[in-house]
Amino acid sequence: MAGNPRNGRPYRRLCEQQRALGLPCWWCGGQIRYDITGPLAGRHRDAFTLDHAVPLSLGGDLLDFANARSAHRRCNSARGNRTDIKRQPVRSSRRW
Repeated sequence: MAGNPRNGRPYRRLCEQQRALGLPCWWCGGQIRYDITGPLAGRHRDAFTLDHAVPLSLGGDLLDFANARSAHRRCNSARGNRTDIKRQPVRSSRRW
């Protein structure tokens, strides 16, 4: 497949199928703003984005429906490629 696979028809179809389910964010449980679309969706923190339960960098399948999850843009970005549900604890400063 030439170019970016996220620009292809199968990936767009997977995104639309996941969007049609209208599920809450699988990471925080909050309601996703599915009404935000177009260029604004790429910048709005509460907009829908397709997340993968097993990150692509750790061998997850880009086009597997079982690996697809609905998430807020902010939650997807904050999660990164972690697979655990626990959030990382805030570390205190080592300065006395």
